[in-house]
Amino acid sequence: MDSAANPLLDLCYEPALEALGDDYYDIVPAAEFPQHTLRFRNDEILQQLGLAPDTVTDEHFTAAFGQFQGREPFLALRYHGYQFGEYNAFLGDGRGFLYGQVRGTDGELYDFGTKGSGATPYSRGGDGRLTLKGGIREVLASEALHALGVRTSRCLSLIETGENLWRGDEPSPTRSSVMVRFSRSHIRFGTFERLEYYRRPDLIDRLLEHVIEVYYPDLLAVNDERDRYGQFYAELVQRTARLVAQWMSVGFCHGVLNTDNMSITGESFDYGPYAFMDQYNPKFTAAYFDYFGRYSYANQPLICQWNLKMLQKPLALIMPAEDLQAGLAQFEAHYHQAYQRRMLAKLGFEALPLELAEKLLNQTLMLLSHAQVGYHDFFTGLAQQFAPRWRQGSDSIFGTTMQASDDDARTLLDDWRRTYYLCLQHFSEAEMVAVAQRLQQANPQTVLLRPRIEMVWEAIALEDDWQPFYALLKQVQSPFVG
Repeated sequence: MDSAANPLLDLCYEPALEALGDDYYDIVPAAEFPQHTLRFRNDEILQQLGLAPDTVTDEHFTAAFGQFQGREPFLALRYHGYQFGEYNAFLGDGRGFLYGQVRGTDGELYDFGTKGSGATPYSRGGDGRLTLKGGIREVLASEALHALGVRTSRCLSLIETGENLWRGDEPSPTRSSVMVRFSRSHIRFGTFERLEYYRRPDLIDRLLEHVIEVYYPDLLAVNDERDRYGQFYAELVQRTARLVAQWMSVGFCHGVLNTDNMSITGESFDYGPYAFMDQYNPKFTAAYFDYFGRYSYANQPLICQWNLKMLQKPLALIMPAEDLQAGLAQFEAHYHQAYQRRMLAKLGFEALPLELAEKLLNQTLMLLSHAQVGYHDFFTGLAQQFAPRWRQGSDSIFGTTMQASDDDARTLLDDWRRTYYLCLQHFSEAEMVAVAQRLQQANPQTVLLRPRIEMVWEAIALEDDWQPFYALLKQVQSPFVG
């Protein structure tokens, strides 16, 4: 194929990060693979790049992102990070690289980043490959989260590459793949932490100026450097707090919130052992190796706050510590406000008196903790059953068998019904339509639970049947449609 005729290669690539210099990356080659079978392509992203999907063939994808024709250099990014609380100076892109950076139709700069594209200087003895199951899981996670309103990276493509891989956490040999991630940036908290490790404030300053210019352009109008840096950190704190609130409201547990998995743009990415929880359980963990629950569902806000605090170490080399402390002090307020807003929407409300809103949310979580009902089932049932007559009395609100669980659950449900009834009194009869609409718009009918992923993978692994995967993908991309 003539690479010059490939629309994916004809995009206007910008060497934005490359231009910073090789203190931030290593130039690496791409692996060569025996097979190139396109398993997923994201036509919605093509449109975001200004490409008509019908002008981009599957062969264009495999040539660009499987055979890696017509593009270089490829940059393996350097970074360190705190992993399960311990600093690790032996990190970096170990099975991927920055493929290129392009502008979307919205004018923003986006990264194409690979995963599974071969070994790099940071592979630490690994093969630099991605299992096909791992690629499938990341496609499903990113598309599901995007559809649920979470600020997330997405997958542009997934190509099966025809190698047998040996893994300790999957039945082996298992199939291989290479994935291309579409994200706002692959610059991580750990990118800055590495520079602090080597005591290079000059490189920190250069990188931060780049981050502000590309990803926080509104701050360029702030002439004073101290104020500009302080406002950057304060906005990053706000973005991160809102992101965690989004995860928490949809019942998502990332699983591995090390600082090398935290984006400097406040975007969610890198989905390994993630899981959406079924039953509400604050101690729920997604990673089988998270033995002490550090990255449990309920710990996610605290951990992200801690990661932001660790980021203060490199940033303190170029800006006052008091500015950093002032920015982080707002994390809890940002998180609480965003979480309350999203949870109230799941309950059908846009706004309530503060004290009543707090009471309803606390009672909802208490009820979910003690009653035998799924987290998502509760809200879906609420959306399906809601009726304007609920405004007339609490006895008719939310028919469910959860009161049969035990006496405590029955009491909690009765208390919750009375509070929900009080909330409805703040809206007129005519406004009940809006409550019903919010319930439908905020509560998905499809949730990406682990058993569904395993069923999809079993069909592929045993029979090479991809239809269940594409059917589930379609459902998670439109989760509010029955």
